[in-house]
Amino acid sequence: MACLRETYSPSSIALACSGGLDSMALLSLAHAWSAQHGIPLHAFHVHHGLSPNADAWLAHCAHACAALGIAFDHCRVAVARGKDGLESAARKERYRALGDLCLAHGAPLLLTAHHLDDQAETILLQLLRGSGPAGLSGMESANRAPGLLGSAELVMARPLLSVARGQLETYAAEAGLAWVEDESNSDPRFARNALRHGVMPALAASFPGYQQRLARGAAHVQAAQRILDEVAAQDLAACLDGEALDLARARRLSPERIDNLLRHLFAVRGLAMPSTAWLAEMTSQLFSAREDAQLKVTHPACDIRRHRGKLHITPRLPELAGMRDPDDEGVLVKEGQGFRWNGEDSLAFPAYGGVLHFERAADGIGLDPAWLRSRPLTIDFRQGGERLKPAPNRPTRGLKAHYQALGVPAWERERAPLVWAGQELLFAAGIGMDCRHIGAGQADQGQGQGQGQGGRIVLSWLPD
Repeated sequence: MACLRETYSPSSIALACSGGLDSMALLSLAHAWSAQHGIPLHAFHVHHGLSPNADAWLAHCAHACAALGIAFDHCRVAVARGKDGLESAARKERYRALGDLCLAHGAPLLLTAHHLDDQAETILLQLLRGSGPAGLSGMESANRAPGLLGSAELVMARPLLSVARGQLETYAAEAGLAWVEDESNSDPRFARNALRHGVMPALAASFPGYQQRLARGAAHVQAAQRILDEVAAQDLAACLDGEALDLARARRLSPERIDNLLRHLFAVRGLAMPSTAWLAEMTSQLFSAREDAQLKVTHPACDIRRHRGKLHITPRLPELAGMRDPDDEGVLVKEGQGFRWNGEDSLAFPAYGGVLHFERAADGIGLDPAWLRSRPLTIDFRQGGERLKPAPNRPTRGLKAHYQALGVPAWERERAPLVWAGQELLFAAGIGMDCRHIGAGQADQGQGQGQGQGGRIVLSWLPD
């Protein structure tokens, strides 16, 4: 605790209180420490509603905190079984709720009652799952866990991580502590319980003190993982080109360093860590697909794309109405969404994923506002075959050629809308205006809605 105070200097401390033996022992110890050092202590309980005894557990925690004069709060959560099972879903909801309570009460440091036996269980579980060094590192004594608590400002600390459960049982008995028993802890269908009741007693009989040795091994793996992270950070800095990853530079690395680099990239971007099989498939596609392939590998939170030898991580976007294959140069049959411009500064088009802006041309070169108001307009996605002349001294070319020349990636082209006046193309997002309808001078001195000055109009598109 003293180390936590020196490292993080918390103005107040919070404690996760389930009502079980471990958390009640921590509550007693933390109460004595906080009173000695004059640091406010909060206790938080999460009511999952999964047990018929959940209300009694909440009442027990509230009563114990009231007896000690500890500020207490709780949160009720609804747990829906996810693809990883009920236990995992409850864990996610519990930590999310604890993070919310910490933020609401201004407690930047959250204490949990994880102990040495919990650490041994975690290491064994990760080993049985085939985890790599990150998983086999076990739990840290303290770390920021924005993925769990929902905020990078919060620190989760485990001050009992070097203490065996037997020691906590002795302390609780000597201190006369009361606690509750979660009946699910004896259910062998849960992986931790299967280890706790079936495997670990056998380990203890044949290898006394195995918990300490597993924890020591985890500390060595943590040290190795820190070196891997340092190497990955150096490789990322060497291979990064803006926001994209230069695959030609990455290709010079060994396969193991490439995997290490990509995992680090996912961690830096705050994305869920991919499985070994998924990472292998993604790497294979990135380096073996033909150069002109429109490569997209789907991740639950993003899309991995390749463009001109660069890896791009892009957000997963919903399909928009009217999207077609934009590079299929077929026959143009325009539909789209009709509209009128009445002098607005901008018009939102949610169906096309952005806002169309009408700006006064700084150099006086643009569309005649009166001409623009007088015509029915249409916004639509590309269908293939459209052509645009961006300047008098430049040729009329297909939009695909313009986008390729400008280096606009395929996934941005397919969401770049066009603006038409009848059958005449006025504007293509990502390219610009067609010069054949652009003139110079102050053609319209009238004032439109939202426009304080007359003058020519230039269109621009801002995606959501």
